[in-house]
Amino acid sequence: MKAEQAETIGLMALAYLAGREDLLQRFLGETGMSAGDLRAAAGDPAALGGILDFLLGDDSRVLDFAAGAGLRPEDPLRARHSLPGHHPGDRGAL
Repeated sequence: MKAEQAETIGLMALAYLAGREDLLQRFLGETGMSAGDLRAAAGDPAALGGILDFLLGDDSRVLDFAAGAGLRPEDPLRARHSLPGHHPGDRGAL
């Protein structure tokens, strides 16, 4: 997957997260990020990868995100592999 497409999926994941207060609070709590940090994440491909990591950590989250975004279930994982911070051998939830 090209970096631009992966970043677009990362931005979609950010919007998904921002639209779900309970999930957003869990993400902020687990990462230690602030709301301001999250706003800045929109311009940081590595941070977008971290958001995808969070969604990929739970099958129901990533499947809900993919369905709502009109993506194939494997697209978030493919996007994650194309963004900075991915380590070979990381499999994600799918």
